[in-house]
Amino acid sequence: MQARMKNPVTIIPAAMQPIQALAKAAHSQGVPEELLEMVHLRVSQINGCSFCVDAGLKNLRKLGESDERIGLVSAWREAPHYTDAERAALELAEAATRLADRADAVSDAVWDAAADHFDERQLASILLLIAVTNLFNRLNAPIRQIAGTW
Repeated sequence: MQARMKNPVTIIPAAMQPIQALAKAAHSQGVPEELLEMVHLRVSQINGCSFCVDAGLKNLRKLGESDERIGLVSAWREAPHYTDAERAALELAEAATRLADRADAVSDAVWDAAADHFDERQLASILLLIAVTNLFNRLNAPIRQIAGTW
């Protein structure tokens, strides 16, 4: 497999700093790194971004996550390895990534479940990370950014 072109942020380098600043801000609000990486991984799985899936897997391993928790993120509803808070964040990540799949993209039930576990600052962090991950996925997937490269 070969990438179709260089990554847009390498062609337009001024774009990378603000994207990285958003990601850094998302990671600075007290949400556990492991949870943010699971959210990143799940969003990237949905969008089929092999580069970001690869990065998410590697980051979760570095954080000490088990193979079961990493490998079953895509089946989190049926797997016993996640807390209620993690499940709420993963469900929010799925809904916020699949906005066009239903009329009420992020239902009150999904939102309320997340709000039961996270304060507004943490919700903002999770939503920023979902948005930044979707941005990276939408840059990487169309150009077929190769997993493990850059």
